[in-house]
Order: sequence, then structure tokens, then C-alpha cells
Amino acid sequence: MLVVAYIGFGVSVREYHIPYVEDRDDVRVKYVYRRAEDRIGDEACEAYYPEIIFTSDINDIYNDPEVNLVVVNTPDKFHVPYAMEILNHGKNALIEKPFAATAAEAKQVFDLAKEKGLIVTSNQNRRYDADMLCVKGVLERGVLGELVKFESHYDYYRPQGWYHYFGVLYNLAVHTIDQVISLFGKPDWTNYDVRSIIFPGEADDYYDLEFHYGKLKATVNTSMLCAIDYPRFTVHGTKGSLTLPPVLHNSSKKKTEGRFKANRQPAAEDRWGTLVYFDDQGIRHEEKVPVGCAHYECVYENLIDCICNGGEKVIKDEEVITVLEILEEATAVAKKWSK
Repeated sequence: MLVVAYIGFGVSVREYHIPYVEDRDDVRVKYVYRRAEDRIGDEACEAYYPEIIFTSDINDIYNDPEVNLVVVNTPDKFHVPYAMEILNHGKNALIEKPFAATAAEAKQVFDLAKEKGLIVTSNQNRRYDADMLCVKGVLERGVLGELVKFESHYDYYRPQGWYHYFGVLYNLAVHTIDQVISLFGKPDWTNYDVRSIIFPGEADDYYDLEFHYGKLKATVNTSMLCAIDYPRFTVHGTKGSLTLPPVLHNSSKKKTEGRFKANRQPAAEDRWGTLVYFDDQGIRHEEKVPVGCAHYECVYENLIDCICNGGEKVIKDEEVITVLEILEEATAVAKKWSK
């Protein structure tokens, strides 16, 4: 059984972590650590979770022998320091993405975990988005033949830009890059166009990232100037094609008052994929592919297997490092643009 403590209590913990484990018999959320200053004026939120111990003394977590997993959901700059501290206190750790600022820092964390005989991994839960699972299911059927193009779009229409500084890659592309790496592995070679149309040389809110795997080219794309949406995913192969509808941004979703609940409802039919393929007899098939719900609990299911049963990590250390190497290289490209 996992006995979990969270460091931080932002939207990520409330919406993407606790709701996916709170009803499980093999996971118990025992603590949330919050700095005293973060709790002022926000005590009402804590009241929605009466079964959890809220503390501003992190040693309550470190000194509790029951706790065997500490989850870090803090601003990015604290991820590595907390990861090292947790491991040095003999606890396993799940670190929110981005896992670290650099691949070198990530390697230090992984090395320490191996030295201590502990588990540490990155919360790359967007592998388990509903539309991503739909794409993966179609790829596993093999009906598209040999893949030649995979496109991922996560676009906005924000003519004033998003950030006035670098950070979109580390806060958004960290999800979409990992989705590609989880499907196809480390690319043979890459090509990056990264810049900001609105704040050139100061930000990174436009990018076309190319990942090449033999005949397959996978692209990860984001722009702040898309008034007409691209499909979320487009996949072409030698025998067919698949598209998924444009992304639904969190800002368009209804805000939840009180305690978040995991959405277990499948997507409406207008959110289903469209699949066209030709079989071995050359007959054309077209079908709508249902999209289910997100399964972010899969991250915890793997941690249960790793921590309690000695299983293998699904989110591999080398995948986390590859994503960070790409983020570093792509950010360097954006910084070359003149202001």
C-alpha cells in the first residue's frame, strides 16, 4: 500500500492527483505540507479534505515511518532540492514535471535514488490523457501501416502572448514532447524552430519541434496565434490516417467549487477520432473512434508495483532525461532570436 504525502496543494494536487487515488484501497493520502504563509486565507480549501493531515512542519512527513511516497508539487525551481531531500530521508518520490531544469540535475537525482535503493520518477501523467490513449489504441491495431507523420498541436489564440519570459517549453511542451518520446523513444535526429512572434528573444511561445525516426517524422507544435484550431493529433501511415479534434483548454472548462472529482465519463461523440484506412484487399474503411476518459491513476498503479512489488518503472529514467535534453536545446534556439 502507498501512504502518500504531498508537498504543495495547488490545482495539480487537487485536480490531477488526489481525485485519481482517493477511492483506492491501495493508496492512502495522509499528509499535505504547506508553508504557513500559503495557508493564510486559504484554510477553507483544507476543510474539503477532512481525512488529510495538513501541516507546515515538513518533518512530520519525513519522520513518519508509514509514509513511503512523497509527491512534489511546487514551483519548478524547488523540484530538485526537494527530490534530493526526500531521498536522503529514505522516502520514495514522485516529482511534478518538469522533473528538473537540466538533464544533468535529473541524472544526479536518479543516481542518488539508485544509491539509496529508492524509487523516484516524473509525473508524466499526460501520457494518459483520453485523446492520447485513443491514439495509442489505434497505433496498437496496426491498421495505419508504417507510420510516416505524427503531428501534435496544442495551440491558442492569445495575440498579446502568454509569458513575457521563457517558460512555455518547460510548462507546456514538457507534456507533448513526453507523449512523443513515450510512443517512439529517443529520436534519430531533431530540428527545432523555437521563438516568440510577440516577444522575440524574450520568450518561447511558438515552436515547431521535429523528431525523426527513420521514415517517420513526429512534430510537436504550439502557437499563440491560431484563431482556427488544428486537430489535436494527426497521424498518417502507408495504409491510412487518424485525426483527433482540437484540444479543449482548461480555461474553457467549468470551474469546480469544493472538492474536485475525477471525470470518469467518456468523451462526447463530437470529440471522437476519425480513422480512415485501407485493408489488405484495398477496401477503404472509415470509422469514428471513441475517446474514453483520462487515466492519471496509471502513474500511481505503476508506483505501487515498483515500491511494493519491485516492478519496473513505466516512465523510464532515460525518457525523463531525453525530454529535458530536448527542452534545454529548444530553449537555447529561442534565446538566439534578437529582441
